Amino acid sequence: MTKLSPKWKKSTFSHGNGGNCVEARRTTTGAAVRDTQNRHLGCLEATGAEWTALLEAVKGSTP
Repeated sequence: MTKLSPKWKKSTFSHGNGGNCVEARRTTTGAAVRDTQNRHLGCLEATGAEWTALLEAVKGSTP
C-alpha cells in the first residue's frame, strides 16, 4: 500500500487554490478519502488491498 500519514493530506493536484480537492489518510485497516469542501459528510474507507487496486487503476488510466 502507498505510504500515507495517519493525518489528513490534501492532494498535490489541489494547487492550494481551494478548488475541487480530496484528502487522504492512513487508517488501521487501509485508507480513507474525503472531499475537502464537504468534510462534514464523512469519508470513504478502503482496505489496504482496495486502496492499492484503486491507485493501480488510476495510474494505468490514460487522460
